[in-house]
Amino acid sequence: MSGKATLITQGTQLSLRRVPRKVKNLIDEGGMSVFNSEEFAYLVNVGIGGQAFWVTFDTGSSDLWVVSSGCADPDCQGVPVYSPSTSATLHTSGIFFRLVYLLGSVQGTVASETVTLGAIQIVSQTFALANETNGLFLRTTGNSGILGLSFPPAAAIRPTAGTTVLDNIFSHLGESDRFFAFKLGRNGNFSDPSVANSSFTIGKLDPSIVDASNGTAQITYFPVFKTHSSPYDYWKLPIVNLTINGFSLSLTASLVPGAPSPIGVLDTGTTLILGPTLDVKTFWDSVGTGGSTRFNAQSNLWEVRCDRAVDVRFSFGQGDEGREYAVHPEDISWAEGGQGNGWCMGGVQVNDGVTSGDWLLGDVFLRNVYVVHHGPTSSKPPLVGLLSLTDPHTALTDFQTARGLDPAPPPSVANRSSSGQWTEDAKIASAMSAVGGFLLGGLVAVCCKVGRRSRRATARW
Repeated sequence: MSGKATLITQGTQLSLRRVPRKVKNLIDEGGMSVFNSEEFAYLVNVGIGGQAFWVTFDTGSSDLWVVSSGCADPDCQGVPVYSPSTSATLHTSGIFFRLVYLLGSVQGTVASETVTLGAIQIVSQTFALANETNGLFLRTTGNSGILGLSFPPAAAIRPTAGTTVLDNIFSHLGESDRFFAFKLGRNGNFSDPSVANSSFTIGKLDPSIVDASNGTAQITYFPVFKTHSSPYDYWKLPIVNLTINGFSLSLTASLVPGAPSPIGVLDTGTTLILGPTLDVKTFWDSVGTGGSTRFNAQSNLWEVRCDRAVDVRFSFGQGDEGREYAVHPEDISWAEGGQGNGWCMGGVQVNDGVTSGDWLLGDVFLRNVYVVHHGPTSSKPPLVGLLSLTDPHTALTDFQTARGLDPAPPPSVANRSSSGQWTEDAKIASAMSAVGGFLLGGLVAVCCKVGRRSRRATARW
């Protein structure tokens, strides 16, 4: 059931749009913290058996699935569904498919069908027909499924049942063109993708973002991280530094075996930046001088004053060779996620259930960069290319113009040790938090993403 296609000699561009996903009212007992928490998703248009669907564009998973007309659950009502009876190219296998998310699940059967992505057509592409979904809030977005674009080992559909979309695309692209690239639009009309300012291309760079004559020279490429004993699974990069107004924040040692520093997973399917409890607490304690941050015990979310202006940057690479990328202040004090009484949701939240890495770098980070995901070649490993789209000085000026001047004192970074590493007690505490993360992180998932799926149908972020 592996996909078949001729060699792809010309790149293609696909429609990518941004939509609101779900609204959750968060109100504390005293009525002082009231806001609507709204997450968002980026959807890409995919053709399956001649039928068109908007599905979640997800670099944090590897499977393609779409809701079938056989799904009678309320969760999948009101969205476009795949109709097997109208297709002459569908082949079902009878193989059971199930993915369990942090919140929600999907199950159905494995099949193969002709799949179209822009100008690319794959015959006999393996995918899953979902006949049961639960807790995924599909109808709030018009989202009919998920297009996963991570590596095959992260797929729930086993290799013996078929090949992933990404593998089929990469195997039919020349080595120099074996990549996809995207920009996640920051603003725009939710209902009209033409004004959403997003971009998704396969086999070519977007000339409106990079200079066609020297595009690769503008982009810094980093090798995807993997351990010596395991294959590539997700698009991972070592985080060598996290700074707040130029001061480094000490991060916990990575829980990924053999990692030189904390590992960040680039994941378009997650809205926020998610990290370990202790790191996230230190982050907000450092930002929160003058009482400008607080932890909402009812929602289990960090909140920040909507006018809090901070310069946050992540650095990737190894050792002193790291390259830093700025995060817009409006992604840290995230008014778009919900606000009330001058308080906004924080763009960085806790989830210790991240088992594929230490941090999930979701859309509030990724919309600050143009990203290129390059597959392996005969001479190079998989690479992630990043081009900064956020000038920190311009971003700060724009933020203050929109939100007003920040009256709080500058952040005061509280490093826990001069070495930048945790003590043994802190490492143990971090490991204990990871064990219980799936129970403790539930509310974060409501506001950040409809859960993360695990490798081989075991819950993960």
